[in-house]
Amino acid sequence: MASMADEIEAYLRALIQNSPDGAIVIQRTQIAERFDCVPSQISYVLMTRFTPDRGYVVEGRRGGGGNIRVRKLEAEQQELVALLHKVEAIDQARAFGLIVRVMEAGLISEREAGVMQSALKRDVLQIDLPERDRVRARLLRAMLTAAFGE
Repeated sequence: MASMADEIEAYLRALIQNSPDGAIVIQRTQIAERFDCVPSQISYVLMTRFTPDRGYVVEGRRGGGGNIRVRKLEAEQQELVALLHKVEAIDQARAFGLIVRVMEAGLISEREAGVMQSALKRDVLQIDLPERDRVRARLLRAMLTAAFGE
């Protein structure tokens, strides 16, 4: 017998699969009512089963009823986001090289790459090492995740 979490996961995966753009916008309370459970159960499923290493990005949105967007990443994007989630710190040269590689793969535009590089420069991130490299990794991860959502 499948657990409640398994049923919720299957339902959300079916919604995503039937979505033309591989993304859905849901409200926890509506899904919770459908499965006769508490909204925190929906949060649990989203946090544990729709993770970047499984190929998903979950974005909470405040206002508008508390919508949550769940998006399936493409294979290349999945690999990159999974890799980035394992990187705790990255220096400027490696970050720039990664941005160029992502741009050359056609995953971001030249303009997006330029904006990312400008924001990640050491003279912009005026923080002492090693914290600067940790902040740069978090910013890079957030920017690429946002860019892939386009």
